[in-house]
This record gives sequence, structure tokens and C-alpha cells, in this order.
Amino acid sequence: MTHPYARELGEFLRARRDRLRPQDVGLEPGGRRKVSGLRREEIALLAGLSTDYYQRMEQGREMRPSDEVLTALADALDLDEDETRHFFTLARAARQPMPDRVDRRPEGVPTSTQRLLAAIDVPALVLGRHLDVLEWNVAAEALFGDFGDYPRDRLNLLMLMFDDVHVRESGCQDWESQAQQYIGLLRASVATDPDHPRARAVVGELSIRSADFRRLWALHDISTTTSGHGTFHAPEVGDLTLEWDTYPLPGSPGPMLLVFTAEPDSPDADRLRLLASLYAGRLRGDR
Repeated sequence: MTHPYARELGEFLRARRDRLRPQDVGLEPGGRRKVSGLRREEIALLAGLSTDYYQRMEQGREMRPSDEVLTALADALDLDEDETRHFFTLARAARQPMPDRVDRRPEGVPTSTQRLLAAIDVPALVLGRHLDVLEWNVAAEALFGDFGDYPRDRLNLLMLMFDDVHVRESGCQDWESQAQQYIGLLRASVATDPDHPRARAVVGELSIRSADFRRLWALHDISTTTSGHGTFHAPEVGDLTLEWDTYPLPGSPGPMLLVFTAEPDSPDADRLRLLASLYAGRLRGDR
């Protein structure tokens, strides 16, 4: 059976090879080409490897490339810092036998973290390693809707972004860019345990249901982004430009806290406060 890390490594290599063009690496395009990116033999030549050796790596066979080979391939594929780190993580894991036991205990949110969420007056979520929404506060409900309306197995940030019309419409207006960032975070997580049942369930279902997800997932983009910004829409107050930041929580790998804030003393901050107060008023009226 193919080692899961070797399989993931091979898919990553193919995606990165497809991204390059001959002129990107100083080669002549030549005549008509059957592949969209570089040929295997071209990458092998640039990295100083035999074509057969490189082909076996792409095919996900049990390979144990040295760090020198990995460095040469990273240079040939023009990988950036995050991609190179991801590449080395996969390759070094593929050298090792799969452990008999992998820690896959259910993720939980400590009571202290729940108290922290309740004390935060801006939208905040606790996300698991596969972007499952584990906990949230009232301000997040005001911006995105009540996450409690969803079954637990559907309560995943990517599933909501791709499947739920309300979340997609209220989410960042630069939707594809935001989706790429979240997919990149999931890719980095999958690299730590490619055969995790939850990772396979999320990726498998989204691959079946969404052509957009299939296209973006196939890019094998990696993201270690911990902050960003976007414009969100709330019918009650209009558009809000918010910044978001992620903060790691205890655990290995642990969940993370995702927090949305507005520029202090700005119209966006006023709209965010108004949105939260309107939502809180509705909640009081329901009681």
C-alpha cells in the first residue's frame, strides 16, 4: 500500500510542476507540448536527478530522498518559503514507517476558552485542526448566523463557505481569495496526518459537491497566514471591512482562535457594534 505521506508528496510535486512554464526556468518552450507545465524530464534535469527517480517520487512510491535532493527540487520548482517547509515536512514523514497508533482523539474546547469567547465582544470562533467550528460567541452569530442550526458533522468553515448560501453571501466579498487561504490552512493540517478520517471526510464531500473546491484543492496551495482582511455583508448594517487574526490554542496540533476586528473609531467599528446590539436585542426578545 502506498505510504500516505509519499502519496501526498507526489501530488504536491505534480501540482507544482504543472504550475511552471519553460520560460519561468530559462528553458525554450520548443514545439507543441502535451502538458500544461514542465515535463518530468525537465524538472529532473533542473534538479540534477534521473527522470526515473523523479517519476517514482511523483508516483508516490516508497522513496527516501535526501535533504540535498529535496533542496535541489525545491529550487527547480521555485518553491517559496511556506511551500518548501511543507515539502520537507511531507518528504521527511514519508521516510518514516507509519506509527501503529496516531492520536486522533475528538477535539474539545476547555471551559477557560469558552469563558474567553464569552468575554470577547467582537466575532470570534474556535476552529479545530480541519477547520471544524468547535465554539463561537454571540458576535460571530450576529455576523454569520447561528452555527447551532447546523449538524455537528456539517459545522466546518469550508463546508459552510462552499455549501451554505447565507454564509457565502455574508462572508468576505473577495470570496475566492478567502477560500484559498482557508484551503491552504487545511492543506498544511493534512500534511501532519494525510489519512485522518475527518480530513478525508471533509475533502471527499467537498470534492463531490463543489467544482470550485475541486479546482482550488488541486492547486495544492499552502497557507500559514495568521491574519488578513475582507469586506463582509450584514443586511442589517451593510458592508463591514474587518481584519481577522488567528491565535493558536494549547494542543499538538491544537485548535485556533479566529477573531474579527474593525479599525478603532471607524464607521466599520460602529456598524459592528450596532450589529451586535441588534442581534442581542433579538435574542432578548426571543426569551
